[in-house]
Amino acid sequence: MGDVLPKNDIKERYQDLVAQISYHDKKYHGEDNPEISDAEYDALRRELEQIESEYPDLKSPNSPSEKVGQAASRGFQKVRHAVPMLSLSNVFSEEELDDFLSRVRRFLGLSDEDELEILAEPKIDGLSCSLRYENRKLVQAATRGDGQVGEDITENVKTISDVPHDLPDDAPDILEVRGEIYMTRSDFLALNQAQEEAGKPTFANPRNAAAGSVRQLDYKITASRPLSIFCYGVGYAYKNEDYFNKGDIIGLDEGLRSVVESLGDKQSIIINKLREFGFPVNDRSLLCETSEAIISNYKNLLAERPDLNYEIDGVVYKVNDISFQERLKSVSRAPRWATAHKFPAERAVTIINAIDIQVGRTGALTPVARLEPITVGGVVVSNATLHNADEIARKDIRVGDHVVIQRAGDVIPQVVEVLKQKRKEGAEPFVFPDKCPVCNSDVIQEEGEVARRCTGGLICEAQATERLKHFVSKGAFDIEGMGAKVIEAFYEEGLIRSPVDIFTLQERDKDSLTPIRAKDGWGEQSAKNLFEAIEKKRKISLDRVLYALGIRQVGQATAKRLAAHYGSLGNIRNSLTLHPDGDQREPCQDPEQYIPRQSSLALDPDSSLREYQDAVRELTSIEDIGPSVADDLIGFFNEYHNLEILTKLEEQLEIEDFVAVEASDSPVAGKVVVFTGTLTTMTRAEAKARAESLGAKVTGSVSAKTDYVIAGEEAGSKLKKARELGVQVLSEAEWKSLTG
Repeated sequence: MGDVLPKNDIKERYQDLVAQISYHDKKYHGEDNPEISDAEYDALRRELEQIESEYPDLKSPNSPSEKVGQAASRGFQKVRHAVPMLSLSNVFSEEELDDFLSRVRRFLGLSDEDELEILAEPKIDGLSCSLRYENRKLVQAATRGDGQVGEDITENVKTISDVPHDLPDDAPDILEVRGEIYMTRSDFLALNQAQEEAGKPTFANPRNAAAGSVRQLDYKITASRPLSIFCYGVGYAYKNEDYFNKGDIIGLDEGLRSVVESLGDKQSIIINKLREFGFPVNDRSLLCETSEAIISNYKNLLAERPDLNYEIDGVVYKVNDISFQERLKSVSRAPRWATAHKFPAERAVTIINAIDIQVGRTGALTPVARLEPITVGGVVVSNATLHNADEIARKDIRVGDHVVIQRAGDVIPQVVEVLKQKRKEGAEPFVFPDKCPVCNSDVIQEEGEVARRCTGGLICEAQATERLKHFVSKGAFDIEGMGAKVIEAFYEEGLIRSPVDIFTLQERDKDSLTPIRAKDGWGEQSAKNLFEAIEKKRKISLDRVLYALGIRQVGQATAKRLAAHYGSLGNIRNSLTLHPDGDQREPCQDPEQYIPRQSSLALDPDSSLREYQDAVRELTSIEDIGPSVADDLIGFFNEYHNLEILTKLEEQLEIEDFVAVEASDSPVAGKVVVFTGTLTTMTRAEAKARAESLGAKVTGSVSAKTDYVIAGEEAGSKLKKARELGVQVLSEAEWKSLTG
């Protein structure tokens, strides 16, 4: 991707991708009614994953890699998972697989000669499910949902013949098993034939058929569908029911420990136990001790794939040793100890019928190829992202061209090449617009950047509505009943033009939804439900507010780190708002006095430059925040319009200051910690993960705000600075003693 998407263009793509994926997550996971193919959806995800791999300093935590699935539907009871159901990271080549294995070894401090067993199992293309047993009887089944909260599908799952309702006497008293519900290829074909004969819509693929069947409000419909399940793991297991109270949240580590105590200390042993208990497990799972064995197994499964009676789209690799899993923990939405190796691309030839321009909420213009629909690997592909004007020019892509479409990693649709020998005479090169297709504002291309951007700002409906959609989206304010279509309708009617308008909607006019009712079927109860949903969000955490503001490159993880570091919105404002006179105590009311992004470097007096440098220095001391993200943050808090919106939002909301609740009884909760030098009893990554799990804030630089510097062997400048500032320095042994 590095050759196609330069660094600045990649940064521009982040916010647009997140808005699109959030919408399609809801359609796919929440409604089982996808509007785009799997290939189109996963193209967006893969693009970000490639960016994060090649440009870690630009990593934007609001990408899909920070999310798992979709929130539970209102049509089902919600189930909170005692142990989160995480998703998986992906690799698409042997080189990326080697990188994954190397990262695991580095984290654990293992040499190339040390044993590292990997359990490789086929990646079933289905619907994730958890099965909870109490006293060896099935009491609950739930979807993964967003990883924290899923949907109660107990009655539906009980109709699946593969799922045992009772377990043998040697099974634990409390057991949560995880698996993948799927539909075989033969059953899928038979179902679609029956649907056609009955004049009903057919399903696009076995995965959609399985998910749609499981998520029926009437369990009798599920019972009529041929579903199967493969079980692949355990969330928690307790030998005695007294050890675990129903509904408690126990977390990843305790879940893993309970599994070891009750079932065994290896993933392969646990799988065998599940088989003994009567759960269907995949017989093509294989324990591999070398990378050569892993690749050989991958190639064998790829060759077998067409002959299998169920859909697989890759191989899942898991570190076999549970104690290693516990040390590795997870990052964002995925465990560090597992990944999915996707199968290679499939190709097909089709025609480009049109090239459309989409405008994202940051104003970036993205060209999209509208294709003559073509089936690639069993999925109908009708769109492909063309990235930017340079990509179109480099490949000389024209409307009417025959092009080779590839689903990289079996999911990503992209234009590989143009078959110029088939080009029709008179086909004209594509001319990228110099006016925004939405608001007709000028389109500019800033120096050093590939992306072209609409200058319309808030007058551009595409940007305004996309920002509002983001504001109410999952992870932000998450206002139930205010989806994309509602935002668009409210914006068109003039009811909501800024985030503040959401919270003044009822006050301004309790009957303000009347024009919408007539057009879109709104009733009194619908309006009442929406107003109640808005009221519930008036009290909200600081990190959600920061994420909702839509600051470029600031996703959920970054928002949480900012909230943890600064503590309150007031502290953030005071630290990042620059003033020509250097006085940050009182906000400036004159828009002309706020310094635009980056311009402070050239300002006089020197106080403004010092403020800018201090702000950047503090921001970049926060983990995963680099100069580029820092500049975007400072730019946001020095635009008068943004500060005006913030002030009005504060009048409507109760924004909760950050409180370190995690491991609050630990002696390092809330402390700012810096690691330096070489650690001997644990890796740097493991030390950081452990410190954060105890509620500490790990930063990369030493300042007067630092509480502890943990100095390993050959510690250098950071140790020297700590001593100069009088910061407490601990040896590795002292740190381990302090943290238990």
